[in-house]
Amino acid sequence: MSAEDARTILIIEDDRHTAALVALYLERDGFSPLVATDGRAGLALAGEHRPALVILDLMLPHMDGWEVCRRLRQDADVPVIMLTARDEESDRVAGLTLGADDYVVKPFSPRELVARVRAVLRRSRPTASAPARVLAQAQICLDLDRRRLTVQGRSVDLTPREYALLRALMAKPGRTFTRDELLTHLYPDGDAVVIARVVDVHIGKLRQKIEPDPARPRHILTVRGLGYRFADPEPGT
Repeated sequence: MSAEDARTILIIEDDRHTAALVALYLERDGFSPLVATDGRAGLALAGEHRPALVILDLMLPHMDGWEVCRRLRQDADVPVIMLTARDEESDRVAGLTLGADDYVVKPFSPRELVARVRAVLRRSRPTASAPARVLAQAQICLDLDRRRLTVQGRSVDLTPREYALLRALMAKPGRTFTRDELLTHLYPDGDAVVIARVVDVHIGKLRQKIEPDPARPRHILTVRGLGYRFADPEPGT
């Protein structure tokens, strides 16, 4: 991503006043905002400009925010902050499990939204160069520098949240993590309103991707009443 792309923020919001206000505050903070007022136009701009982050309203004409988020996640792992007029737990869970990185309820402070943009970008920014680091066990290989997962030599796509969970678990195989501990890996800045059930949903999706039989997991194990752990290292690994 070029330096210019790293400053580009796409706002997909059908309320022109809200979109203009958010764009103004982003510009004041040094970002380069783009605005789309419906879901289809937003997807087109995302494909053309490859923004560093997307601010996505849920209630959009032509294509709602849920579907826009799904399609964004099919093509890239661009960070997404969802905007909604409803503050319901089910909406937060649905948005976060789709791969959204944060969730902001209207009405909101534009300054706070810009602060959240910066926080999400900090979390998603690659770390400084370091020697290659790989977590590997039972033909599951997680390349920490390239943020790539292979299972039995096959490349497997992960959302940013799935990657964060799998990295935490694989880094300490055999250690039991509570749901609250795993939430701190999902949202290290503590600036997203989430509940522990979000962890269960992401674990279920991870199992679909790495387990030979997700109904009988061998790698990501449930510790009843506590949380989850990655299976103990196999002899010789």
